Amino acid sequence: MGSDTNDRSDTSRNLEQWQLDGSAPALYQRYLVPAVTALWAADLVDRAALQAGEGVLDVACGTGVVARIAAERVGASGRVAALDLNSGMLTVARSLPMVANASAVIAWYEGSALALPFPDAVFDVVLCQLGLQFFPDCPLALREMRRGLTSRGRIALNVFGPIEHNPATHALSVALDSHIGPDASRAKRAEHALSDTEDLRKLMAGAGFHTVIIETATKLVRFPSPSDYVRIQLTATPLATLAATYDAATWERLIEALVTDVGAVLMPYVGEEGLAFPQEVHSVLATS
Repeated sequence: MGSDTNDRSDTSRNLEQWQLDGSAPALYQRYLVPAVTALWAADLVDRAALQAGEGVLDVACGTGVVARIAAERVGASGRVAALDLNSGMLTVARSLPMVANASAVIAWYEGSALALPFPDAVFDVVLCQLGLQFFPDCPLALREMRRGLTSRGRIALNVFGPIEHNPATHALSVALDSHIGPDASRAKRAEHALSDTEDLRKLMAGAGFHTVIIETATKLVRFPSPSDYVRIQLTATPLATLAATYDAATWERLIEALVTDVGAVLMPYVGEEGLAFPQEVHSVLATS
């Protein structure tokens, strides 16, 4: 890549909004991947209909749940590249075992979605799992993804639907607003920034993609209890940074207040097996 790409990479490196520090990436892998992202990763890769021998790029790969499934699907004759801005997430990703039947080797890259460190037209498929909404310049990120695709390439990505259709996120955001302030819920509300399907369609078309198909699906997400859900969100997501503002005793009191409010709202979703609430996601398929 030339110096222009390097300059763009340096400029954009500090822009991505959804970041995890300290032990949060490990906690994310331990709690949120099994409960949330693994469900949608399998769904996304199925929709992408990966074929043996294809070259795949996973953008904003996190701890690699999509990349590892993709490596299984494309086989030994395929290849998978996985990119994330967060070094902690990549450290966890590299430490995890491959899917049992995977034979493609995953190449891990630390870099920005706004300046992909790859030549033009080198991938058959680009995947992006629940990440596009966090990029500070979505059109640029999509243009970069399209740049990396071959002339007959395709993209498969997903984003969360409206926050009102995702009761746990909505309840936690309202509680954060009430007990800490509106800035506290910004990270959670940002998860739903691309929830309007018409805006999403225009965004894809504006980046040069064709045959844009958007489908909406709902899955049940499970946690042991509302308390577990709240505490995991406050330790394994960017909400963990809120704790630095308070002493330990005050922070624990705030957590208990959040648990009380969120638990009251989510009570209809609590049963003998714990908390099970619906989560809505838009899946997008398009061609380059």
